[in-house]
Amino acid sequence: MAKGRFNSGSGPSQRQLRVGELIRRTLSDVLARGDVHDPDLTGMSITVGEVSVSPDLKVATAFVLPLGGQGADVALEALRRNKGELRRVISKTLTLKFAPDLRFEMDETFDRMDETRRLFAQENVRRDIEDDGDDAG
Repeated sequence: MAKGRFNSGSGPSQRQLRVGELIRRTLSDVLARGDVHDPDLTGMSITVGEVSVSPDLKVATAFVLPLGGQGADVALEALRRNKGELRRVISKTLTLKFAPDLRFEMDETFDRMDETRRLFAQENVRRDIEDDGDDAG
């Protein structure tokens, strides 16, 4: 599900979603191959969960998470430091009119999923869910 941080109305367009996915795949491949020459990124496995693109396709925000969630600050700093190199790779790989300005944010999707699981595990919530299920039938 797209986070849609750039559109306040109906959500991202198909073009935004398509470009975001192409950028996500490109970033994932570059980071997996270790094409960025930065010692902080060399031994680090980084997941690019989603890329949200502005309506004009000039800004792309990549939501990233280092494997295991460890070293998040180091990973974000290294990615931000190397965004020019990553932007050049994207511009060479994709046929876009403009190479988007890259921004990097921590992907908090997994934290929200853990919190949701924790809430559903609470006795009073389980009881409410089971009661609603009984009323439906």
